[in-house]
Amino acid sequence: MKIHEYQAKEIFSKYGIPVERHTLCRTAAGVIAAYRRMGTDRVVIKAQVLTGGRGKAGGVKLVNNTEDAYQEAKNILGMSIKGLPVNQVLVSEAVDIAAEYYVSYTIDRNTRSVVLMMSASGGMDIEEVARQTPEKIIRYSINPFIGLPDYLARRFAFSLFPQMEQAGKMAAILQELYKIFMENDASLVEVNPLALTKKGTLMAIDAKIVFDDNALYRHPEVHALFDPTEEERIEADAKDKGFSYVHMDGNIGCMVNGAGLAMATMDMIKLYGGQPANFLDIGGSSNPVKVIEAMKLLLQDEKVKVVLINIFGGITRCDDVAMGLLQAFEQINSNIPVIVRLTGTNEHIGRELLRNYSRFQIATTMKEAALMALKA
Repeated sequence: MKIHEYQAKEIFSKYGIPVERHTLCRTAAGVIAAYRRMGTDRVVIKAQVLTGGRGKAGGVKLVNNTEDAYQEAKNILGMSIKGLPVNQVLVSEAVDIAAEYYVSYTIDRNTRSVVLMMSASGGMDIEEVARQTPEKIIRYSINPFIGLPDYLARRFAFSLFPQMEQAGKMAAILQELYKIFMENDASLVEVNPLALTKKGTLMAIDAKIVFDDNALYRHPEVHALFDPTEEERIEADAKDKGFSYVHMDGNIGCMVNGAGLAMATMDMIKLYGGQPANFLDIGGSSNPVKVIEAMKLLLQDEKVKVVLINIFGGITRCDDVAMGLLQAFEQINSNIPVIVRLTGTNEHIGRELLRNYSRFQIATTMKEAALMALKA
């Protein structure tokens, strides 16, 4: 689960990590009021959307008067960044930056530990730094039995700051970021940039936190910060109904029982030149209500032109699945072609039940089903 920059900065502040003065605004008039309250000449207006690349997309602007603040706020609030509409902006006090650094904690699954990453080349182009000059990214694996005691935090801090005073400040920030990561079950805590001001202060100018979805039940206060996109809202609704659903960009809707079979179905569609519209695992039930809800979910996507239902009858018998499909489609009003492939226990009985209804096209193999879906 991702949260917005302003939310991450609130968490940073609770842990004593310095951040600049800022105000969240949802209108251009609100931006002007915030600008005047700050009583400073320069402010930065930053789009609040759950994606990176805001600066390069024009979603971050430095202004030094009310006229520019109003105009830039209107421009940013009217834009979309990577398909996400900007509905709110953060008005932040501009900081005199002497140098920019990158700091993050994330999971390294190869070493099965938290890894600290730092660089003296922070800022908008950190991805290019990692791609072209990876030696500039310093990595330290954190032993979970040791954590980040003072002596390790200072050792890591000296990698970026040879001066004792700044290294001490950096060590304290590293320890607090690690606490945020561990105490909140995060999968990423990132500061880019961590700014060294001309007055010698270290300050988190940007903040990013991603939380482990599987641990949110332990952190209701974190889950309350969830601001889902439309796709995330649909996926969350599907999860509540007992489905595993992921939206994709194709036009062949997939309804499958079992995650492995769902992956194989998408692979088969791709193999023959098609594009799956989703991953949808409805589980082992032949419950008609579940099929109805799954079809409603698929048909919400206007791109879906055909539905491929691929069922393996193991403990669940194929004739039970067929009866469930028949009952479900009596209540579904749609002319979209439906391809059904049944295999497993009582598969012949299930196919015969469905062949009596013209709306179903029956396949016996995955290849046949994929080719029928492409043709349809």
